[in-house]
Amino acid sequence: MARAALLVLADGRFPAGGHAHSGGAEAAVKAGRITSAANLEDFCRGRLHTAGLVAGALAAAAVLGVDPGDLDAAADARTPSPALRTAARRLGRQLMRAARAGWPCDELDALARRFPKGAHQPVVLGLAARAAGLGPDDAAYCAAYESVSGPATAAVRLLSLDPFDATGVLARLAPELDRVAVTAVEAARRVPDEGVDALPAASGPLLEVGAEWHAAWPVRLFAS
Repeated sequence: MARAALLVLADGRFPAGGHAHSGGAEAAVKAGRITSAANLEDFCRGRLHTAGLVAGALAAAAVLGVDPGDLDAAADARTPSPALRTAARRLGRQLMRAARAGWPCDELDALARRFPKGAHQPVVLGLAARAAGLGPDDAAYCAAYESVSGPATAAVRLLSLDPFDATGVLARLAPELDRVAVTAVEAARRVPDEGVDALPAASGPLLEVGAEWHAAWPVRLFAS
């Protein structure tokens, strides 16, 4: 496996559109739930064990060859908020452009034709990882890390938070990220026998509610 490709795929400078999204942090800051590095850590921990776990399992399952249409439908079912579904597909479309430039292949081309308005981002991430020669554990790690790195980076801009404090949050969460990635891959490996119902369906209701509130703002710094 070309493990170095994981560095490219997980790089914050990879042009997949994530820089424009806060992962719910902007709404949480506005609501007063994130005011410091301490409660940023709490927010990221909750997001890791819900959205991060689900995204990691979807991405890992895509690497393992589960039908992307089934995975996209499973992602829809696990995303009650229309605003979050729209954001996930927008991110999927942007990631698809970057992935096809980096690792052109028939599978990515077929997915782009099947979902011209964008498939859910974790599904595209899984196929991009597969195209890059990566394994399901790599895709799960990438998805889980994105679930916390996005809010942490956004908090630096939203709160003028010290970047060193934000990095400290991510470092302290690393052992939990390890466990979430392992759990995600274990679930993904059950899909061929048990179907997509084997995938986790952990939810964060405040993330869903906050996304709908955020989408209605006339002015905002981040797209979601």
